[in-house]
Amino acid sequence: MNDSPAAAASNESALSRRQRPAQRPFLGLIDAVLVPGRPTFDFDGAVAEDHARAVWTWMVRDVAPDLVDANADDADPAAREALDRLVPELLLRARSTLAEARGEAERRLRMQVGGDEVFDRLPAILHAVKCRSLFEKARAFGRAVNGMTDDAALGLALQSMPLQDQAVTALLMQAALGQVQNPGRMMGAVIRIADSATEQAVQRAGFAPLVEAMLSHAQAQIPALQQFGAFADIDLICRSVDRFHRLMRAVTGFVELGRVTRWSTIVAGLTTTVSELIEPKLRDVGPNVNLALRRHSGTDRIDSDQVLSALNGCYVLATVRDCRESLALNALFDQIWNQVGQALEIHVQRNLELFRQSPSDRVIGARLDAAIKMAELRFNPDYAEVLRRARYGAERRVG
Repeated sequence: MNDSPAAAASNESALSRRQRPAQRPFLGLIDAVLVPGRPTFDFDGAVAEDHARAVWTWMVRDVAPDLVDANADDADPAAREALDRLVPELLLRARSTLAEARGEAERRLRMQVGGDEVFDRLPAILHAVKCRSLFEKARAFGRAVNGMTDDAALGLALQSMPLQDQAVTALLMQAALGQVQNPGRMMGAVIRIADSATEQAVQRAGFAPLVEAMLSHAQAQIPALQQFGAFADIDLICRSVDRFHRLMRAVTGFVELGRVTRWSTIVAGLTTTVSELIEPKLRDVGPNVNLALRRHSGTDRIDSDQVLSALNGCYVLATVRDCRESLALNALFDQIWNQVGQALEIHVQRNLELFRQSPSDRVIGARLDAAIKMAELRFNPDYAEVLRRARYGAERRVG
């Protein structure tokens, strides 16, 4: 067995590489415009992360293996700075390869970059890399928008964008919007600038990239909603539903969409997809609440996992209530909202009565606490406070 220091160092290095997370495309230089996965709808300012990773792999492996360190640490600022200095040469080689790809050479290139989808997006990805130095400024612009209270100032700021270059503006809007908390204010300012709410007026004013960026960011919420099961991140799901709602309302609440246009088609498609992902989560709320709050036969116990599932469902239900205008779930939501409300009233009263009879029973007390928290989410904090006072009163009578 080889126990030499060199072998040990080699093994440690190999282990480190295996444990290290996958390298970010372009070492993070274009993170501001990346969107997760391979989205259904393409936007000029957005780069699918899977596409970017495929192009980055191609460039490291085939375009410039002599320039780029395949094992560079994307968390190292020095590595990013070194890559940034190499970008002009990388782009020159990549564009030269793309320009020379004809016939059989093009077929091979399509395979090398990861398929037709990636190949078709290659010019847009290279353009994003070229504009990388503008992204931090765009992000700063987005953060500044949050602090603007004067609508006139916001309008002037939006008009300072390079609207004559729609390709660059698309990237800047994509990068900026990730920092904007209230996209509706931006769209309201655009409508005032355009002096009309029609799609055509917004496009003539040069702000089509802003609408596209909003739709792109709305689509980017979908992967978070594809989580199911006990290990789903409910906080992330709820934040994504809320963000989707804000972005969609910024578009549909301000812009008069045509009946059969690109934007209206995208809005309909995204609404359907998101609603279909949320629907099973809503259908689970009622059964989970009943299972969590029902008394067990034999030795009574509380199932903490079941309680957590029920609470998570109530959080989702409350979020959908606030965002239902952007979803196609009205009939289902009303049905489940009423069913959960009725079930909680029964469970709260039943567990409160049991607690009055046995206030020292920890299982009943824990189940009542869970029911009160669910009632707070389904009804309101005032109702929950009344229930907490009733619980406290039952404890005091025994004490």
